[in-house]
Amino acid sequence: MTASKPSPAPEDRRRRKALRTRDALATAACDLILERGPAAATVEAIADRADVTRRTFSRHFAGKEDAALDFVRRDGDRVNALLRARPAGEPPLLAYRRAVHAWLADPEDPAWHVRPRMRRLLALADTEPDLFAAYQRIRLDAQAESIRIVADRLGTDAAVDVRPAAVVDAAAGALIAALRLWARAGGDSPAADLAALVERAYDALAAEAAAAAAARDSPATRT
Repeated sequence: MTASKPSPAPEDRRRRKALRTRDALATAACDLILERGPAAATVEAIADRADVTRRTFSRHFAGKEDAALDFVRRDGDRVNALLRARPAGEPPLLAYRRAVHAWLADPEDPAWHVRPRMRRLLALADTEPDLFAAYQRIRLDAQAESIRIVADRLGTDAAVDVRPAAVVDAAAGALIAALRLWARAGGDSPAADLAALVERAYDALAAEAAAAAAARDSPATRT
């Protein structure tokens, strides 16, 4: 006789239901903003598309831009979780790079860029002020958590030690540069492969840092 599986706890069911509702709202916000433009895509229309009330929308998101860009927040959380799990002895810049690589290469939970129309939304966020502001808030929140993680890895205090912020801002900057180029590129552009483009961005960062260090230490360039 096969034992029946235990029923999910009520808290688990509620959490899964809340996640499904949040996903539906995020999808509706993304779709409507791309279909109608940010000004015409109202919160009421988004809630109606997701088949929930305006109050339900407000329980999940502060505004339509935050809803449409919820994938950025979630994948920022994923990158930070992967960064936190990197080996303790790994240099922080390399750890961040490998965390990003693992996020982009995950076949079981694909990164947002492989989802339909994400390139268009990210490109729009570069030109629409409200979307851009929401994107910046979400990105900076993720970077603040990355800085805390790197400070813990280095055993230091990010409030007095510049290294955690310098590492994270440089690593995140390389990723953002690749994302912006990818978002603006056409489907047949060499930038279409985001993962490869990100690797090139990190290679460029490492090469420039090495060249700058070599020039700084060269007697010919000392002043």
